[in-house]
This record gives sequence, C-alpha cells and structure tokens, in this order.
Amino acid sequence: MDRTAHITRKTAETDIDLRLNLDGTGKAKVDTGIGFFDHMLMSFAKHGFFDLELTVKGDLYVDSHHTIEDTGIALGRAIKEALGKKEGIKRYASFAMPMDETLVLSAVDLSGRPYLVFDMQFTTPKVGYFDTEMVKEFFYAVSYAGEMNLHLKTLSGENNHHLIEAAFKAFANALDQASREEPRLAGGLLSTKGAL
Repeated sequence: MDRTAHITRKTAETDIDLRLNLDGTGKAKVDTGIGFFDHMLMSFAKHGFFDLELTVKGDLYVDSHHTIEDTGIALGRAIKEALGKKEGIKRYASFAMPMDETLVLSAVDLSGRPYLVFDMQFTTPKVGYFDTEMVKEFFYAVSYAGEMNLHLKTLSGENNHHLIEAAFKAFANALDQASREEPRLAGGLLSTKGAL
C-alpha cells in the first residue's frame, strides 16, 4: 500500500510544495527560510522514519507566522491523505521524549476528530529566527488539517531549544507508532463505530 502524499498550497502569503512518505527511512530535504524550523522538520522526519521533501516561500518580511502555520496545514493534509482510509492501523500512540533536562510527552489519536491540547510554556520569544509562540500554532494546524487528536505536554525541562525539539521528536515517534499496521485488526478499523 502506497502511503504517500503530495500537497501544494499557494496563497498570497505562502507557496508550499510538500511530499511525504509515511513508510520512508527518515530522509528529508527541507527549505522554509527559517533555519530552526528546518531543523525541527528534519528531526520530525528522521525520528518518525518519514521521507519529507518541503519547500516554502513565505512572506518572512512580515514575520514567521504565515510560513509556519501554513506549513502545519500542508503537513496535516499530507498525513491525512497518506493514511487513506486508516484500515489496519494502531490509531493510538504516545511517546515521552527525553532530551537532556527535558521530557516532553506526545499522545496521538488518528480519530478523524481534530483537537489539540498543548501544555508547554517557553521563556524566550525566539529560538534563532523561530518565534516560540508558533510552536502551538504549528501543531494546532497539523492536528486540525490532519484530523487527529494531539496532546503535547512538558513533563520537565527549561531550555527552550530542547523543549521545542523534544516536542517535534515526540510527535514524530507517536505518529510513527499510531500509523503502523496492527496485524490483529486484519485490515479493519480500530473503532466500534466502524469508521474513523
């Protein structure tokens, strides 16, 4: 089964071309114009074993908001498209990512019902040229465009770089696990309703 997606999104604020393979090896080629964001997305791909190709031309002369939020929308759509009918997948997963003093929990339900619970705080306005307030906006966009229930919670930590990177890696691991095949389902859906 081919679990790939190609998403293009062009507005007056951004021009995005994104290719995603859920069953990849972690290869990533990313250019958003925001170095720290590129690093986070490449970490997402590497630690989730996703292949990701992404180019974004955004209105960075305004600020980083449109570039980061619209990338989240495109990534969420790609995840949804690549999952298809979600037959035979585990659906749920959680992962606690340690990174030095930091521990961040991500829990995912590929339910078809979008919801984000975000319990993380940052103490600096920026990491590099990345606005820390955009971490929540990015994951909100991913969760709603991808129609998933997503929780992100800081369990410990204080370094803002570590907190954000741990969040991206925790999400990658949880998504990788939730999207894996569960042989006991025999291609069915993990739902008493019979639909996701």
